[in-house]
Amino acid sequence: MASNTGFTLWLTGMSGTGKSTIAAYIAARLRQVGRNVEILDEGEVGEALWSGLGDAKEDRITSVRRLGYVANLLTRNGVAALVPCVSPYKPGREENRRAIGRYVEVYVDCPTEKLIERDSTGRYKKALNGEIPNFIGITEPYEPPNSPEVTIHSDVEEVEDGAAKIFQSLLDLGYMSTEELKIITGKKMKANPLPAKGEKAEKPEKAEKGGAKARRAEEAKPAAKAAKADKGTKARPATRAARVGKPAPAAKKTVKRKAR
Repeated sequence: MASNTGFTLWLTGMSGTGKSTIAAYIAARLRQVGRNVEILDEGEVGEALWSGLGDAKEDRITSVRRLGYVANLLTRNGVAALVPCVSPYKPGREENRRAIGRYVEVYVDCPTEKLIERDSTGRYKKALNGEIPNFIGITEPYEPPNSPEVTIHSDVEEVEDGAAKIFQSLLDLGYMSTEELKIITGKKMKANPLPAKGEKAEKPEKAEKGGAKARRAEEAKPAAKAAKADKGTKARPATRAARVGKPAPAAKKTVKRKAR
């Protein structure tokens, strides 16, 4: 049953995008329907999981791997593991996806300018002034996911709107039931059927073939018109020349001289 299905909800995004707020909102509502939930917030479990690691890229990937290991243990034991974590590099996140399996990636996006504007901790300004080295988004890159299950634009979307997207994804993937979500959202949600394997690749291919054929036909029309017009243009001068040359007196005189 869906209520016994564990999964990992991995919320990635730059610091200050609202990952922890969304995770807390989701957790509270999952508990309403009796789900076992754990929030693995990198800010709270950091000392226990990656004490001694630095801010280098490999250290960050290692910390994300350790966090994923704990999330995997929870997931396979029927727990909903919510992980709000910057996790800036794709290799670490993709490694967790492969290891966990029941993995839902949520990309919480927000423009850097907006993050700096609403930053109450002052960390972004300090990073801009060089006071905080290796700060993701300022001195170090953030690598956004290519195809997350959910994307939330926290600069324009409310927490409730982002949560609705997450719940819909959980329903589509079979990690939650319609009955559970009816209790949580107050309305009956319908799962969107996921496309069959290879269906996405097949349809665009057919469309491309048809489109290419149509384009060739369209491109051929101007050429055909031009050829037709050109043919008519060549024929008309020949006709005029014939008409003009028909009564030519010079030609008749020449014939008479030869007859004499």
